[in-house]
Amino acid sequence: MLSKLVTHEQAVEHVLDGTRLMYGGFGTIGSPALLIDSILHKGVQSLTLIGIDAGYPEIGIGKLISHGRVRRLITTHIGSNPEAGQQMLDGMLEVTFCPQGIFAEKIRAGGVGIPGIVVDAHVSGERMEGAEPFAFAGRTCQIEAALTAEVGIVYAKQADTYGNLIYDKAARNLNPLVAMAADITIAEVEEIVPAGELDPDKIVTPGIFVDYIVVRGGGNS
Repeated sequence: MLSKLVTHEQAVEHVLDGTRLMYGGFGTIGSPALLIDSILHKGVQSLTLIGIDAGYPEIGIGKLISHGRVRRLITTHIGSNPEAGQQMLDGMLEVTFCPQGIFAEKIRAGGVGIPGIVVDAHVSGERMEGAEPFAFAGRTCQIEAALTAEVGIVYAKQADTYGNLIYDKAARNLNPLVAMAADITIAEVEEIVPAGELDPDKIVTPGIFVDYIVVRGGGNS
């Protein structure tokens, strides 16, 4: 079995100008910091980011926004990153907001191949193009498109060489869903072990969803 372990430089070769990039983490918890820095240093532009928040101006995913690398952001809030708010007000950053529960479900749907989900039309606001509101279960509902990405970056505590992932406590957050919803998934991990050494009962993301593994701390060669 071939290892999926690569350097962080090799991993971000798949992130190009205009890439639709999905990321795990909430604030700094569960955020793939090394991959984010590598993408920043690569210098790509006009990214579309999909993630639960906008990070902080100089921490986590917020670095890409602060350095002007992002054209569009699909998220649930930007309150921790005033730079994102200012760019939105200045017309430099297109931001689409979504309630967190619906946001997570749209990513889950994308990961399992469902094209859209039914939501209360009064709760969310990005109706799928061409789909009119309709009555269902006593509510006015609408269909919203699932969320997918060309590249997804996630963070996990452990991986084996096949890409099976184990998360640590709250760092699990959105990472398992992101791993399922991207065409190419890159996992940044604290530790990598030989295939077969992880406890199967603790594996959350099966290796079939992971294309590349990078070890945080530089031991990734």
